[in-house]
Amino acid sequence: MSDGGQGPVSGALAIDLEGELRRLRAEVEALRARAEAAEAAADHDVLTPALNRRGFMEALHRALAYCRRHDVPAVLLYLDLDGFKGVNDTLGHPAGDAALKRVAELMLANLRESDAVGRLGGDEFALLLLNAGAEEGRDKARRLLEALNADGFEWEGERVPLGGSFGVRAYAGQPDAETWLAEADAAMWVKKKSR
Repeated sequence: MSDGGQGPVSGALAIDLEGELRRLRAEVEALRARAEAAEAAADHDVLTPALNRRGFMEALHRALAYCRRHDVPAVLLYLDLDGFKGVNDTLGHPAGDAALKRVAELMLANLRESDAVGRLGGDEFALLLLNAGAEEGRDKARRLLEALNADGFEWEGERVPLGGSFGVRAYAGQPDAETWLAEADAAMWVKKKSR
């Protein structure tokens, strides 16, 4: 016998549907959180707290567009660690990983929140400073190099020195981010060969 759809069977069905709806909402929220985490991981280096090459290039593209539109100065620093292969060869790859982490932490600790640090691969890093020109870039590179030399990194209770070569290239209307990065890389190699 029907009681107008409000009997025990339809009441149980309504409860089941409410439970299923709660379960589906929770599942959607979990998937959203996983997607956000995957998106963040796609732009960040797996080893260090820096951006990876992809993430850094996205930041550089945005900065280039911003500089063009608002006539804002910016400077790009390109760092290649000196003697990094020796760290890996003599102390092992875990020590090399510790060195890379320390370098990224040092760079991030000495830049503004509006700046960006990226590990481009191996022992190469790039730093983007907005609202800064070539002189500020050279000064920042000098101070970061001093900090690298003074601090190094700690491995098995020992302080291991680090060094590097910086290339500095101010924004000067470069046609694209890749050109700007290549110019900073070339400036770094000039510095490295002159030392």
